[in-house]
Amino acid sequence: MTVIRDAIWQNIWIEPTALRLIDTAPFQRLRRVKQLGLAYLVYPGAVHTRFDHALGVYHLAGRALRLLERSGELAARGERERAILSLAGLLHDIGHYPFSHTLEELETGLVPSDHEQLAGQFLADPEVAAALEPLGPGAAREIHDLILGRSKSALQGLVSGSLDLDKIEYLKRDAVYCGVPYGEIDVDRLLDSLRLLQDPESGHLQVGVAVQGIAALESLLFAKYQMFRNVYWHHAVRAASVTFQRLIREALTGGWAAREHIVGSGDEELLSALEALAASSESESARRARGWLIPALRHRRLPKRAAEWRGDALTDALTRLQREVAPWFHARPELRAALEDRLARELDLEPSHLLLDYPAKPGMLELDILMLGRDGSVQRLTGAGRAGLIDLPRLGRDLYHAARVLRVFTWPRVELRQPERILELVTAPESEIVELVGQPA
Repeated sequence: MTVIRDAIWQNIWIEPTALRLIDTAPFQRLRRVKQLGLAYLVYPGAVHTRFDHALGVYHLAGRALRLLERSGELAARGERERAILSLAGLLHDIGHYPFSHTLEELETGLVPSDHEQLAGQFLADPEVAAALEPLGPGAAREIHDLILGRSKSALQGLVSGSLDLDKIEYLKRDAVYCGVPYGEIDVDRLLDSLRLLQDPESGHLQVGVAVQGIAALESLLFAKYQMFRNVYWHHAVRAASVTFQRLIREALTGGWAAREHIVGSGDEELLSALEALAASSESESARRARGWLIPALRHRRLPKRAAEWRGDALTDALTRLQREVAPWFHARPELRAALEDRLARELDLEPSHLLLDYPAKPGMLELDILMLGRDGSVQRLTGAGRAGLIDLPRLGRDLYHAARVLRVFTWPRVELRQPERILELVTAPESEIVELVGQPA
């Protein structure tokens, strides 16, 4: 075996098949994809990559399997199934877009798919397929099923689920590289409490947690909340994110870039390609990219907050209107972009100089996991909670609500004379917005 020295987990021991996969071009591309996308514009240390993170998940998969084996949980699981599980941890981000998850917030019709779906394309790469040959036919499909969360394996929950190893790894790594104290998780206790439990309803074995690990599960939940609130959804990180999303929209809808420029690229490769493509186009959208959007990212000239509504303040404002943020706001990003440009014109700003943001990640703090009680009973910890324990599911929903902020960004910063109008528009029915801005092409 080969050992790789890692800043978070120290020695990571690499099996031969994993090493062959690491040496393929599709996996090496992950060295050029920052784990946190544009967060380095706020946290200078956040330049770690998807490559580092993937090695960490592989390491945690090995640790989890060894602990489960020591406790006798893997008696019915073959060597091949364990190997497939470890490699799914290694390869779970192989299809990742440049700049982290930013592009996945755009509509499916504009960008191909999310990175889990795209993983299949990279698993079919000849180099990757050759590296997987020792595992026999069907290995790539089984790995992709685990990544997508649709595998029948009892070990599925280690790759995709409420307590998957990906979450444990990225929270720990991201906190260290951002230099913040929010990602502290009791990793040892959490891994020690993992069990393969029989679902009382289906009878199938699934990854669950012993009740002794609930405190560690709480630490995971709080760490995730703190990282979203203070890092991932930091106002300047979100300003950079929506600016980049608008750049991609302008490039693809303006016809001076194609989807092929995005998939399989690294961060700097993509931004440099967009610079060159914008320079060679005379379109209005390319002019905006050259004059504003690309320099905003290159030189950190980010849009500023003109208005924002947080947590309970947003709830109070929506209650007064007797409305909620309308479904079209997230379901139709192209309609939101048209509304942004309409509002920009009203404020004498150029198109793309006003951007709206209300990040959403439904279920990010919710739980759906089996729990082994002290009396040997198995129960599912879901949105219904469980008597006698802290109500983790409800707490998760409350924390998610507190982490979200509705913001209006402008460049330059302007004073909104009627900020309430923004709330009225983002809560209006889709038909009213279409009537106001027209049907986007």
